[in-house]
Amino acid sequence: MSELSPDAVAAADPSRQVVDILGLPEHLRDALWKVDSAGLTPVDSTGGLVVAGMGGSAVGGRLAAAVLGSRAKRPVVTVSGYALPAWVDSRWTVLCSSYSGGTEETLALYAAAGEAGAQRVVTAAGGELAERAREDGVPVIPVAGGFQPRAAVGYALVSVLEVAALCGAGPSLRDEVEGAATLAEELARAWGPDAGGEAKDLATDLAQRTAVVCGAELTAPVAYRWKTQLNENAKVHAFASELPELDHNEIEGWASAQGFAAVFLEDAETHPRIRRRVELTTGILERAGAEVHRVSARGSTRAERLVSLVLLGDLVSLYVGVLRGVDPASIDALNELKRALSQN
Repeated sequence: MSELSPDAVAAADPSRQVVDILGLPEHLRDALWKVDSAGLTPVDSTGGLVVAGMGGSAVGGRLAAAVLGSRAKRPVVTVSGYALPAWVDSRWTVLCSSYSGGTEETLALYAAAGEAGAQRVVTAAGGELAERAREDGVPVIPVAGGFQPRAAVGYALVSVLEVAALCGAGPSLRDEVEGAATLAEELARAWGPDAGGEAKDLATDLAQRTAVVCGAELTAPVAYRWKTQLNENAKVHAFASELPELDHNEIEGWASAQGFAAVFLEDAETHPRIRRRVELTTGILERAGAEVHRVSARGSTRAERLVSLVLLGDLVSLYVGVLRGVDPASIDALNELKRALSQN
């Protein structure tokens, strides 16, 4: 049995996280339906949209802002922590996102948004957040249950894009989401356990090294997603960097490249000067002895290209976990921390 054969993946992944990852196309489509089912009323939020959440529940805000790009009509800002910025007021819509509905930081942000007079929307699979929202008459976008929060990325992304359209922060991108779901189906077949391909090749190379995932513009939040997925699914350190900033400081750190691998997530529509920076930066890193991987987004629309890289990174992280012999679903340290916090 090879290290990443279907049997090996199944043995190391007893809760079948790989099925949830490969379900991304279905999640994207189901999320559109669930937003419709919430009966949201359009509102003209002249300030913009704040996405309030933590971890996998907040990543939708970062990814959605990248998909919108220059098409955003108003700011789309992600806030993580216990307090909203002082500038959030009645001109803003605040989307509070917590898969479990019990994230203490998000509950605090929900209350703060109410005190600020902001228009509130909630997305959750249940829990206290959904209960409070329904008591307050705040609309709730339901999320399918039974996932690890990080596996609900499709729901998080679509919820933000749809709320952005409803509050005037951006155009409707439903057609792009449908196209991204179709592309993701094709890529899931090419990268899944029954196939070989780029996901397994990358995982094999990264399993013995610490990954530094580098992105720019559209791919910058995806690089962060790769980092967090490697943390949680593979139980390894990983880091995310953004061009052009990394060329102003971090590039010097690659003089000590032993044990590290640089992964550059590239998009064909990135600014020409950043594409030139990638060429020069990867050359410098390679001459310093670093292992360098250059990964290109697939698809034509911004949504397609972003989703292609999200799916690839999620599978790479799971395969790295398989190679390390860890259960990607286990989050023992996180659970220990939550138990300790609940006692104080």
